[in-house]
Amino acid sequence: MIELINVNKSFEDKQVLFDINAQFFSGKNNLIIGASGGGKSVMMKCMVGLERPESGHIEFDKRDMLSLDEQQLREVRREIGMLFQGTALFDSLTIEQNIEFPLRMFSKMTAAERRDRVNFCLQRVNLENINKKFPSEISGGMKKRVGIARAIALDIKYLFCDEPNSGLDPITSRLIDALIDEITKEYGITNIINSHDMKTVFDIGDHILFMYKGAKRWEGSRQDLSHAQKEIKELDEFIKASYFH
Repeated sequence: MIELINVNKSFEDKQVLFDINAQFFSGKNNLIIGASGGGKSVMMKCMVGLERPESGHIEFDKRDMLSLDEQQLREVRREIGMLFQGTALFDSLTIEQNIEFPLRMFSKMTAAERRDRVNFCLQRVNLENINKKFPSEISGGMKKRVGIARAIALDIKYLFCDEPNSGLDPITSRLIDALIDEITKEYGITNIINSHDMKTVFDIGDHILFMYKGAKRWEGSRQDLSHAQKEIKELDEFIKASYFH
């Protein structure tokens, strides 16, 4: 589980996160939703250590990221996988080399062990025999699956997905959602998804956090979302607008 406690973040004179208290649960798809500029991306960056809040605590299973030394931080980061909006694959590396990259950085595996792990991860995302291809030679949906394979290469505990369906057609989007959901449940991962796609929210969202102008406006299950939509004007407006996004 990841817990945010009284997290505040500013850039120069502009405060962008206001006293955030939130929980993200293991084995669950935890979705962060809200309009652009609402603080979703900044909050995610704070959680993975790309930004540092001015105050508060960010705890990964009771380990406060803001008070760990470099070695302790490295240990936590080894447990984190990232699925970037644009996949962030290295164009000059083969698919195999892309997935192997975090293994080279954070593990002591032999070359044979890394190769076996790469093949396992590719099989897990239903991609085989593309090891020697380059990213430019595969489709957008396949790139997303390669990104997932790379994210889980290190046997992670936490997965961060930034707009995982961005740029995909509706059918491929649903396949990626289903794959992320399977992996989250299968490995008991704490999965955090930053998304504008309400189809994703209603299909696989287990726990949902709605951000509005840098503050947490609502938090709950997807079963409670329809009721909350009737009660909270900003949430209702966001959901309706997202269907025309």
